[in-house]
Amino acid sequence: MNIRAITFDVGGTLIEPWPSVGHVYAEVAARFGVNGLSPEELTQSFVRAWKAQTQFDYGRESWFAVVRETFGEHARGLPPEFFPAVYSRFAEADTWRIYDDVFPALETLARRGIKLGIISNWDERLRPLLAALKLDRHFASIVVSCETGATKPDATLFTQAARELGVAPSDLLHVGDSHPLDVRGAESADAKGLHLVRGGTAGGPGQIHSLAELSALAGGD
Repeated sequence: MNIRAITFDVGGTLIEPWPSVGHVYAEVAARFGVNGLSPEELTQSFVRAWKAQTQFDYGRESWFAVVRETFGEHARGLPPEFFPAVYSRFAEADTWRIYDDVFPALETLARRGIKLGIISNWDERLRPLLAALKLDRHFASIVVSCETGATKPDATLFTQAARELGVAPSDLLHVGDSHPLDVRGAESADAKGLHLVRGGTAGGPGQIHSLAELSALAGGD
């Protein structure tokens, strides 16, 4: 590949909720008097609610709706203040874990002169979160959907990132954990896309299982 710049998705690519979405939900619910909820069951419920979304705009009210659906009948016992509390909790660094392969990959790519950026469907919490996690310093461009008025897979985000990084879209590689949003989005802008499938054992065409694999694609050993 002729790669001059690499952009990354955030959730599921660089970071993940920690210990899990369900653990964080249960922790905040306990503060409001709803105790004994299973983090594992909440996580499973969240995954179902998330997969059911079709027109998600990543705004505050959309997130509140997902939380309500996740809690189901338990939501009736939660006060209105609970939902902003959950929203704020996920803005805090200790609710997220940076994957082990992230910093080594970013440092290796930077040493090789690869320009680095982020393209993420997220809200106003992302930039402060990246700063708190000390991730922002690694990226010359951070394109966030809430600031652009478009969400992946819209080509607008990818062309903006290429412009900010000073490269042609055809010289840009985007890496993310969603084939429809990340790979197809990149390709719609004439950029390249790689699907990150963590925990896999055999990569198919256009697929990697660790960010460490980017070293070889960017001219490494």
